[in-house]
Amino acid sequence: MMFDSPFSNESLLPGRRRFLQRTGLGFGSVALASLLHREGLTAAPTPGQPPDPLASRPAMFKPRAKAVIWLFMTGAPSQVDTWDYKPELQKRHGEPLPGSDSKTGFFTTSGKILKSPFGWKQYGESGTWVSSLFPHLSRHVDKMAFIHSMHLKANNHAPASMELMCGINQPGHPAAGAWLTYGLGAENQNLPSYVVMHERRPRGDDQIWSAGFLPKTYQALALDARRGGVIDNLARHPSESAAQQRATLDLLKDLNEDHARARGPRNDLAARINSFELAYRMQTSAPEALELGAESETTRKLYGLDNPHCAVFAKQCLTARRLVERGVRFVQIFAGKNASGDGAVDDVPWDGHTDIQKNHLSCGAATDQPAAALLEDLAARGLLEDTLVIWGGEFGRTSDSQGSVGRDHNPNGFTLWMAGGGVKGGCHYGATDEFGYRAVRDKVHVNDLHATMLHLLGIDHEKLTFRHNGRDYRLTDLGGRVIAEIIA
Repeated sequence: MMFDSPFSNESLLPGRRRFLQRTGLGFGSVALASLLHREGLTAAPTPGQPPDPLASRPAMFKPRAKAVIWLFMTGAPSQVDTWDYKPELQKRHGEPLPGSDSKTGFFTTSGKILKSPFGWKQYGESGTWVSSLFPHLSRHVDKMAFIHSMHLKANNHAPASMELMCGINQPGHPAAGAWLTYGLGAENQNLPSYVVMHERRPRGDDQIWSAGFLPKTYQALALDARRGGVIDNLARHPSESAAQQRATLDLLKDLNEDHARARGPRNDLAARINSFELAYRMQTSAPEALELGAESETTRKLYGLDNPHCAVFAKQCLTARRLVERGVRFVQIFAGKNASGDGAVDDVPWDGHTDIQKNHLSCGAATDQPAAALLEDLAARGLLEDTLVIWGGEFGRTSDSQGSVGRDHNPNGFTLWMAGGGVKGGCHYGATDEFGYRAVRDKVHVNDLHATMLHLLGIDHEKLTFRHNGRDYRLTDLGGRVIAEIIA
């Protein structure tokens, strides 16, 4: 969003008398103005001054969801070992896979069918088939809308993760959370609207959750589970009082606004000012939101906080619930490699190149109980009806083997599920072929997924645009169809 402002030749640094006057009279003025604005007692912004980019904005139409929690299964779970049961794999193990293509994956596959090493049962009123990897999540299948026909272009982790989150597999484009914050602003002015949690950074790291060409005001706050502190550089220096810090920020903002008036508005400068102010407000609100000590022992056991196999992901899922409870709009958790205690076999979690059974057992143990607890906890608190939970990886895996017992990357057909936030529970949309190798019915691209997500949040995906380099961009690029069949 651009704002017109007349150019001025006024010096960046104010005169001595003016500087002293402003520092003497200006301390606390920004804080007072902010309080008055929140109470609705101030006038509209001065002409030429940009409005608050994080001010809460109404949806385009009545939303079904207010927030999103995206459980990103980094490394790509195998659809045929998790949610897409294929009896033909079990019957024809070791036979040549019809239609197999060595170009499907990132490496070379055998071309021979690999059966699932896991047991399968049907659950819920929907009769949904679930593998033995998910003893906890299997109890919630009637809350889930399964999309079995996801597909995208990229067949390696970093570009596929960018495509899934940004709608395109090129660096520099905004992620879904940044688009949502741009479209709706922040519901809680004391917390970031977009939060990412991870352990070791997934391949593609910052590009997966980047604000891209959007103003950096919409960038995610990334929390590293391996760090001892909660948020880096948030706490005030012990030698500085709260009044001194507020005075410093007021002066800094005053000087930055002088700079903007003299040279015209700059998105990067406005983002910097906003980041200082948000960090100041977060010093009180963020520690409370991220502190799990007040949670009951029952809740801790539900999530598995004391279970060494899933403690890290449990902490992240419980934190996600606390964040959306306090008005954070978009929370994304990237499942980590070491969350299970013994770790996954392959370099990236859920990336079962060498041994799909050992890898997926480890990753399932690390994520199943916390994810199920999140659904149960949200539902018990009345939050699931307006919180959209999404589970899935960046692509699927091959139905033929890599080596003897592993599976390679497969972007041509995989499963993702959504729950809460206005979706139809216990439904299944789309299908792969009889071997789970390719999406063949009601194919869903990531643009369709994003269009559906935005629709549930009350946003028309074709109208959420940002002009960049002379073109109006949107999250869904030039495509996107709302999947009405999975909406309740």
